[in-house]
Amino acid sequence: MNDRDLIADAADLIAGSDGLIITAGAGMGVDSGLPDFRSAGGFWNAYPALARARMQFADIARPVTFKHDPRLAWGFYGHRLNLYRKTRPHQGFQQLLDVAKHLKGGGFIYTSNVDGQFQKAGFPEDRIVECHGSIHHLQCQIPCNQEIWESDEFTPIVDEEHCVLTSSFPTCRECGGIARPNVLMFGDFKWVSVRIHSQITRLKTWRETVHHPVVIELGAGDYIFRVRDFGQSLDAPLIRINRTDARVDRPGHVGLQMGALDAIAAITQQLIAMSFIKQTIEPCLLSQ
Repeated sequence: MNDRDLIADAADLIAGSDGLIITAGAGMGVDSGLPDFRSAGGFWNAYPALARARMQFADIARPVTFKHDPRLAWGFYGHRLNLYRKTRPHQGFQQLLDVAKHLKGGGFIYTSNVDGQFQKAGFPEDRIVECHGSIHHLQCQIPCNQEIWESDEFTPIVDEEHCVLTSSFPTCRECGGIARPNVLMFGDFKWVSVRIHSQITRLKTWRETVHHPVVIELGAGDYIFRVRDFGQSLDAPLIRINRTDARVDRPGHVGLQMGALDAIAAITQQLIAMSFIKQTIEPCLLSQ
C-alpha cells in the first residue's frame, strides 16, 4: 500500500472517531528545530562540552548529577529550559488542534516530552498528560516535600561552551536547598509525581465520555516505551507516524514512515478534501 492510500486510511479513521488521543515522543519536536537528544550525534552537537567529556544523555540526565555537580546539571537543563521557551511549535500542532475541535470529544495529549510545546500551541492544560513531567515546573531536589511550582521566575544564564549555570540556582521554598526540574530522569527515585497523577485522573474521566477514539502516535520510538505501550493498550485504532519505525502489527492500524509535520499536513489535506474540516490554514503552510 502506498503513502497516499495510507494517508486516506488515516483520515478515514479520524473522521469515524469521536475523540483524538495524541501520543507523542521526541520526534514530534524535531520539525520545530529541537535537537534529537536520544542520538549521540544530535545530543553532542547541541552540547559540545558534554561531547568532549564523552557524556551521554543518560549520564547527565540523572538526579545524582544535581547532587554532585549542580552547576553542570543546571547548565544542561537551564539551556533546555531557555531553548523550549523560545521555540515556536511547528504548524502541525495547530493542525492537530483544529482536527480535534471537529470531533465530539475533542482531543487529549499523552506525551513523554517535557518541553511544554502542546500548551504553547494552544492545547488546554487540562487535556494533557506529561508522563515524564515538565521542565517548566520545579521541585526540591532532596525532596523535602511534595510541592511542585512553575519555573516562570527562574531565568537561567548558561555558559554554553562549558555547559554550566553561571547565575543563581533556583531554590526550594521550604528548605532553601537547590531546586531541580520536575522531570523524570534516569535512575530517578526523587521525582515528585503528584502532578502527573492529577493529569491521569483527568484523562480517565475524559476517556469515559469518548466511545470510539483513534490514537495518533507521533515520533515515539521503541525506546519511548511508555508512550507506545499506552497507545497500544487502549484497544483503539492506531495511526503510527515515525521517520524510522512505523510498523504496526494489527489489522486496521496505519503506519506512516514520515516526519510528524509532513504526515499531519498530508492527513489534514485529506480531511479537507473529504469536507470533514474546513480550510483554516494557508495551503502553503500545509505543504511545508
